[in-house]
Amino acid sequence: MTSCTSTSGQDFDFAAFVAFDWADREHAWALQVAGSQQREHGTLPHKPEAIEAWAQQLHVRFGGRPVAVALEQSRGALIYALRQFPHLVLYPIHPSTSYSYRLAMFPSGSKDDPKDADLILDLIVQHRERFRALQPDTEQTRKLQMLVEKRRQMVDDKTAQRNRITDLLKLYFPQVLGWFDEIDSPIAAAFLQRWPTLEKLQREDPEVVRTFFYEHHSRSAARIEQRLGEMRQARPALTDAAVIEPAVILTQALLAVVAAVREGIAHLDQAIDQTAAAHPDYVLFASFPGAGKVMAPRLLVAFGSQRERFASAQEMQSFSGIAPVISRSGTSQRWIHFRWACPKFLRQTFHEFAALSIAQCAWAKEFYDKKRSEKKGHHAAVRALAFKWIRILFRCW
Repeated sequence: MTSCTSTSGQDFDFAAFVAFDWADREHAWALQVAGSQQREHGTLPHKPEAIEAWAQQLHVRFGGRPVAVALEQSRGALIYALRQFPHLVLYPIHPSTSYSYRLAMFPSGSKDDPKDADLILDLIVQHRERFRALQPDTEQTRKLQMLVEKRRQMVDDKTAQRNRITDLLKLYFPQVLGWFDEIDSPIAAAFLQRWPTLEKLQREDPEVVRTFFYEHHSRSAARIEQRLGEMRQARPALTDAAVIEPAVILTQALLAVVAAVREGIAHLDQAIDQTAAAHPDYVLFASFPGAGKVMAPRLLVAFGSQRERFASAQEMQSFSGIAPVISRSGTSQRWIHFRWACPKFLRQTFHEFAALSIAQCAWAKEFYDKKRSEKKGHHAAVRALAFKWIRILFRCW
């Protein structure tokens, strides 16, 4: 998802066209002056000083007139660096577009950075009307967008580490998985730091274990007694120290990683709350059932602040991937299927919001139940509900 609006390349009187084949340390570029067929080539080191000098050289050379710059990024280090120069009009080219064009021109599949820059330059010079120039949204909206996306990435990281911990515990200490609702919770982490193996746990005084649960705010007497009984009767999954000791070390290391990630998520939540509360559109999105503190900021950045970005709800439905795709080929049957190419985080936002709204909104639940009664799967029914929600959200926005 890119927080920007877009305009046709024909709105600008470009002095020149530039295309980048970006890389980690050095970017290959090709340049063509407007009205000329000659091309210039070069490389640009990925250093702030070099990028600024290159951009200023273009500014002086063309008297401050706009220069179209095409590259296979909609976000990233290079596009962020170039975006600060107002005379550069940036055109993101989807990698699949340039790949297909390269394959059409060179069926062998060969790849060369200068040649790829030329191919991208072909696209922006000859087919500029098919691409859109980036115009960044407000700083406040872009900041909120980065915050909510990074939060989701950290949540996914925590889930991945939790799954690794679970796999390790299944190997040498599976009983502990039944004693805690969430194995990555602070109480479970403290328990495993203190008693990393069943052998060490069973040597402990039961009163000490009971006190541990009370000190960590787990005070259900029935639950504690059930745990203590299972601990007494438990048998080790294995006794091979060659397996257990490395697994214990890795488990404790991963628990520390999860604790750090959890702290990072808390800091992001605080920053999201502060940034969202100050945004003029936040009250609108927070008013929808099921939005809440997590989803309301995500819905806000999904639409952004620029009302001209989408002309209709249908544009958003298609762009987000919520609208299905209809495929026909020759005499084959008409096939309606899930949209594959789309901004995944954006589609995820609408899908998750729609799912949460079912428990909070009567008509959303009724619509979902109707789709399920029509033999639709859960996710298909939620996507259909999200399709409806986008129309409502768009009209209010």
